[in-house]
Amino acid sequence: MAGETGLIKRFYLEVLAGGNFDLIDELVAEGFVDHESLPGQPPGKEGVRFFADTMRAAFPDLSVKSIDPALAEGDLEAVRTVLTGTHQGELMGVAPTGRTVEIESIDIIRIEDGKVAEHWGITDSMGLMQQLGDVPG
Repeated sequence: MAGETGLIKRFYLEVLAGGNFDLIDELVAEGFVDHESLPGQPPGKEGVRFFADTMRAAFPDLSVKSIDPALAEGDLEAVRTVLTGTHQGELMGVAPTGRTVEIESIDIIRIEDGKVAEHWGITDSMGLMQQLGDVPG
């Protein structure tokens, strides 16, 4: 795909799955805006750190099952991802269950000066909560 920067892929593979939070400064713009945030998530880069820390604390073995299909057009990049992990830490009020889950999402980012400036996303939160047993299936 012409013009692909792979910023979303790097975030998922190196920050979320790899635990390299130092990359957040390299990948995320100072004025970053997230249109899909967790309860209590602060704005900007600190919000990205909060999200990554929350996910890694809840799923320490978080891994990327798939990232597909990646699309890029102008300053926008989009992917569909499936993450897997074992629920070993509290997540949004749900105590650890020990269950292995798959988390599906679609992310779109806007890139400015080679960094993520804005994010829109749809995560299958209902499916995740059902897998954790917090919501009936």
